[in-house]
Amino acid sequence: ERYHWHGKRFDSAEHVHPLVFARRDGSLTHVNPLMTLPSLGMLERMPALKSDAAGSAFRALIGLVSTKQSAARLRATTYRGVTSATMQYDNLPINDVFRKVDERTVLGVMDLKGVRAPFFFVLRRE
Repeated sequence: ERYHWHGKRFDSAEHVHPLVFARRDGSLTHVNPLMTLPSLGMLERMPALKSDAAGSAFRALIGLVSTKQSAARLRATTYRGVTSATMQYDNLPINDVFRKVDERTVLGVMDLKGVRAPFFFVLRRE
């Protein structure tokens, strides 16, 4: 992963950090979704944002978009007819829906308004 996305952090149902990234020194930081996720729609139109150079630039500037504040909460919703754990972003039209694969793994899908294809990802419990 060029941007060194690490995953998500669930402190409680009311306090979720949706974007956790690894810094260059290996430590983890929470990123403010308001500062980064609006650019997700541009990934479809600007392939240069998927480059190693873009990932390196993001890591160099990650301190500018880091936060200690949670930015989402966890709820149960119905997605495609199945009740699922869902992370709802506080200030963006985004839901991350999770389905259990096994005791340590969930499959996630980011449903982002305005983006045609959902983003799929896997989370593994540490």
